This record gives sequence, structure tokens and C-alpha cells, in this order.
Amino acid sequence: MGVDTMTRGQLAKKTGVTMATLRYYEDSGILPNPHRSSNGYRVYTEDYLVKVKFIKDAQMLGYSLKEIQETLQLLSNEDMEKDTLKTLVRERIADIQQHMDHLEQMQKHLAGLLLTPEDDIDSYIQSFRVDKKEP
Repeated sequence: MGVDTMTRGQLAKKTGVTMATLRYYEDSGILPNPHRSSNGYRVYTEDYLVKVKFIKDAQMLGYSLKEIQETLQLLSNEDMEKDTLKTLVRERIADIQQHMDHLEQMQKHLAGLLLTPEDDIDSYIQSFRVDKKEP
């Protein structure tokens, strides 16, 4: 193996993910299959470190693995430009803002429920405790 290559175990150790996770990323097409050495071992290059870090960072930002895979495919495209990447980031920011607005509405609704009179709450709870006996 060359100086700038590593095994799956070494890549896992350097990136902090398990070997099973790397295998899953490869099997599902998120990571491209690595080259194999003459003895059949997978040989990972330094660019896999960048890709795995990108996957981990994107997951922390709430991206699904499908979205990450699509983004990695875009990034690997020769025609990909900075403006396209910036557009993707802006779209994600807008999605996050929309989600935050929705969560804020939910919070206000729940806070309003706390102002419900006690008698109304008791009546509501009792509606779930109706005796099932026929009259």
C-alpha cells in the first residue's frame, strides 16, 4: 500500500466511524467503491477522509443519507460550480427556517393549552374514561 492509502480499518479509525458504517456507505452508494489492491483488499485514498467527514458533518446538520448521497454526486460532477453549492446551502437554510417557524407555532399552541381552565381539562380527560357498559 502506498503512503497515501489506507485500509478500511485505518479509515474507520481516522474518521471515527465503524467499519460497518463504511461498508454500509459503500453498499448503499453514498461512498464510491474503493480500488482493490492485488491481494483483494480495499484501498482507500486520502479523499475518502474528506468524503466521510462531509457525511458526518452533513448528518449533524440534519441532512438525510439520501440528500448526502445526492450532494456528493453533485460535488463529484465536473460541472459543479461554487454558485450551485451556495444555492444548495441557501435552500437548506430556508428549509431550516421553515422548520423553526413550524416548531415555534407548535410551541405557542402547546403553551396556549396550558392556559386551559382546569375544569375543561378534567372534562377532556374524563371523555377518555367513559364507562363502556351499555345503559
